[in-house]
Amino acid sequence: MSQKDKNKTLSFEDFKKEVIEDYKIAKISRECSLLGRREVLTGKAKFGIFGDGKEVPQLAMAKAFQNGDFRSGYYRDQTFMMAIGQLNIEQFFAGLFGHADIENDPMSGGRQMGGHFATHSLDEKGNWKKLSEQKNSSSDISPTAGQMPRLLGLAQASKYYREFPEADKEQIFSVSGNEIAWGTIGNASTSEGLFFETINAAGVLQVPMVMSVWDDQYGISVHAKHQTTKENISEILKGFQRDENGNGYEILRVKGWDYPSLIETYTKAAEIARTEHVPVLIHVQELTQPQGHSTSGSHERYKSSERLQWEADNDCLLKMRNWILDSNLATEEELNELDKALKKQVLDGKKAAWKAYQDPIKEEQAELIALLKSIAQSSLNKVSIEQYADDLAQIKEVIRKEVITTARKALRLVINESDNKQILVRFIESYFKKIQPKYSSNLMSESDQKVVNIEEILPEYTENAEDVDARVIIRDNFDAILSRYKNVMIFGEDSGNIGDVNQGLEGLQEKHGINRVSDTGIREATILGQGIGMAMRGLRPIAEIQYLDYLLYAIQIMSDDLATLQYRTVGRQKAPLIVRTRGHRLEGIWHSGSPMGMIINAIRGMHVLVPRNMTKAAGFYNTLLESDEPALLIECLNGYRLKEKMPNNLGEFKTPIGVIETIKEGSDITIVSYGSTIRIVEQAAEELAEIGINVEVIDVQSLLPFDLNNDCVKSLQKTNRLLVVDEDVPGGASAYILQKILEEQGGYRYLDSAPQTLTAKAHRPAYGTDGDYFCKPSVEDVFEKVYEIIRESDPVKFSSLY
Repeated sequence: MSQKDKNKTLSFEDFKKEVIEDYKIAKISRECSLLGRREVLTGKAKFGIFGDGKEVPQLAMAKAFQNGDFRSGYYRDQTFMMAIGQLNIEQFFAGLFGHADIENDPMSGGRQMGGHFATHSLDEKGNWKKLSEQKNSSSDISPTAGQMPRLLGLAQASKYYREFPEADKEQIFSVSGNEIAWGTIGNASTSEGLFFETINAAGVLQVPMVMSVWDDQYGISVHAKHQTTKENISEILKGFQRDENGNGYEILRVKGWDYPSLIETYTKAAEIARTEHVPVLIHVQELTQPQGHSTSGSHERYKSSERLQWEADNDCLLKMRNWILDSNLATEEELNELDKALKKQVLDGKKAAWKAYQDPIKEEQAELIALLKSIAQSSLNKVSIEQYADDLAQIKEVIRKEVITTARKALRLVINESDNKQILVRFIESYFKKIQPKYSSNLMSESDQKVVNIEEILPEYTENAEDVDARVIIRDNFDAILSRYKNVMIFGEDSGNIGDVNQGLEGLQEKHGINRVSDTGIREATILGQGIGMAMRGLRPIAEIQYLDYLLYAIQIMSDDLATLQYRTVGRQKAPLIVRTRGHRLEGIWHSGSPMGMIINAIRGMHVLVPRNMTKAAGFYNTLLESDEPALLIECLNGYRLKEKMPNNLGEFKTPIGVIETIKEGSDITIVSYGSTIRIVEQAAEELAEIGINVEVIDVQSLLPFDLNNDCVKSLQKTNRLLVVDEDVPGGASAYILQKILEEQGGYRYLDSAPQTLTAKAHRPAYGTDGDYFCKPSVEDVFEKVYEIIRESDPVKFSSLY
């Protein structure tokens, strides 16, 4: 039943009750915003950004939002979350205070500032909940318009499930693809490229997406005339309006203070998107921002007195209140009494949230105070230790930093008092063991499906296994994957019709269908977004970025959204997306780079896999599809035409993640590398063997995680020398590898020579074979570098080369 039909069947009393309930939600949300700002200004919270002025349209959106639907929004949607029953007063303030407990702050367990909303897609063990039977919100991020790419994938999942219901036979994620992905954004943020890229892609794909633009005419302090052509986003998007000549959007406009029209508009939008799978843009105009952008400043600094007066007169909550009075749904006295009661309810909820936040910390505070007073009795520094205890006791609104800082400073006073020292050390170690996970857990999956639980299965070969172009192995393995997993799809630039630029998907679109192996536009950020959104809804997408260097278009989405998802939801959401790309070629600055240092440091929370050949790559894909973690997999561009033996267990063999492979045993020096560079190292090792230098060659295989078994340091115990060879710039991935081996694994203890690196030049590679030779490590570079390291220990045997 549509909202319009529902309203027709309501009695006047039922209609009145529903309206008053909506008003109560909006009023509670407004009081939370007002009180929240005060909590920041008094120092109890660090920062506040609130949804005041956007309450009424969010009520309308919530009415059209159904079980199974997903929201991908921004940090002003608190009223919506309250209206769908996923946020209450105590939770709102728990988020504002940064309560590091997922039970109190279910949005992020204190890891994100308030205003960043999420629902739980997973239970405490990391297993999927039945998303089709609950209202869902993907976890918000702060970067402007960063919610847009993921929105595209959330909507596309419905399209996929409608066409391939066998991908979700138990209807855990979808019921016939009827779910809508609801996006929200501020008007100024529509200036971001991510907005336009997503809008265009959704129009091409024709997915069930309803995009709301909350328009209050400002972006922080900057007016719309400096943000948007014609100061009107729906005006300049008119070309996207669908008509008899082609597909597109349904574009709707509505005043943000007009409660009845908002309900009608959102009902219409939902009907179109849900049944026809047509995207809808709703431009919600004439909204206000009563407290300005955030607690960082006052909007009186940049708004004229006329504008401020207009905002006061056209506040959506005031307009709704007046409409209620004009419609005889309540009297002024009734609303005044209600407002008073709701204000008290919010205040009581805030107090309860603060108490819940403070109580466990106060217990920790009291425990340390008692401990300090106890050890002070037998300490030579009794006075100073008691002073620490007294100072800590004086803190009325205590935070954990103050507790542990006091303990660590007191430790310095008992460093020579064995018993007292051990008491404090036990407290400090126990404290970190208990508290640190509240701020650091769930960077990666902690479920039974995590990659370290996936056992290696070796490729199997018949006695007369054929040597084939390596791209055939990757192609046939993808064929096996698509046949086995109905929830897997592969998409990217040139991935579909021609089977990718290197023929690794040759013929697979024809065999498996256009929606399982598909082409996309040239739009890397939203290719990533498609993958994230679909993975959040139970699908297993493989999103292809054509070349490694073009990954930079998508690195922000990978870094801010995908890589942080499990962490920022304390393991309550996941998106096990596989990002496929290829690198290492001889075609100049933008087709031959290897910016691995930048990548691995930007996307902690994902795996970064760097196989040296296509059999290893195929094994990684098979492993990842058994796990629930996201990964970036970089195939060697110059390896597709090299010959490899064809395994006979395609789709089944699995390359272990985080495990190095020693591909040549040696005794004189350990060379660590990965990817295409391994072939150069292998050639150099052969040439070095001819002059009596025995090299051990280690293939890292995965940079994130790195060598979980600490096998690199075991090699150093034997060779006592280390060289890291890398195509990245100096100080890039080679510095990361050194830190792992020398510091984390303690490899420095076994070295007889200084550890060294051999990298590419600091600039991007030049074009062609000669450009590659003079910009990246060559066989001769490796030979001579190793020769000089070995010569240091035996200059008589190894004369100077130069």
